[in-house]
Amino acid sequence: MDSSYKLILVEDDASLGYLLSEYLGMKGFGVTWAKNAQEAIQKTETNVFDLAILDVMLPDMDGFALSQKIKAINPELPFLFLTARSLKIDVLKGFSLGAVDYLKKPIDEEELVVRINALLSRLVAEENKEPQETSFIIGDYTLNTESFELKHKGESVKLTGKEFDLLTLLAMNMNQLCTHKEILTTIWDKNDYFNKKSLNVFISHLRKHLSRDSKISIVNVNRRGFMLKVDD
Repeated sequence: MDSSYKLILVEDDASLGYLLSEYLGMKGFGVTWAKNAQEAIQKTETNVFDLAILDVMLPDMDGFALSQKIKAINPELPFLFLTARSLKIDVLKGFSLGAVDYLKKPIDEEELVVRINALLSRLVAEENKEPQETSFIIGDYTLNTESFELKHKGESVKLTGKEFDLLTLLAMNMNQLCTHKEILTTIWDKNDYFNKKSLNVFISHLRKHLSRDSKISIVNVNRRGFMLKVDD
């Protein structure tokens, strides 16, 4: 994801806040870490952010109330909650207040990055949406995101839902590694042996669909994951 994206992380736990801010920084995000609600409000008033990541349990104000303070300052700023709470009513409250996502602790750093990338990609696409911006160019292929069709020189094939989701994720990260965990967590919601077997089957399907362009390959990277590679 583009390093121009600026995040504000509001987390009072010193160890978790440091870990997440360092990890997100390593992934190319500009991260501002606020340790309480008042500090978060001050930073939001004086800086422009693309996404706010809010802990629900803060010492001076809960994350739900903070989200409304932040919305009053910047109504366009999307936010997601991090929380140890698992009650359905809390999750529903978060979404009712306008949250774009909700992660339960303990936080998986890789999953958090996947969620952030997906959220920002979707939000940017919605903001800039134009009729012609409904496809990915993959070598000589075009992936239509409205019809689920993969087109090649006038011919097209209709992808299944999983084929489409998988190819879209790989195309969003073209020429970059997508780990097994990232793929399985995003598309299957669970990283386990059986879903990994299914993933390999769908990778085989996509390789066949993309076989007409010799510049395209889906590379198995040292058992870590897959990369959609398109040579110049």
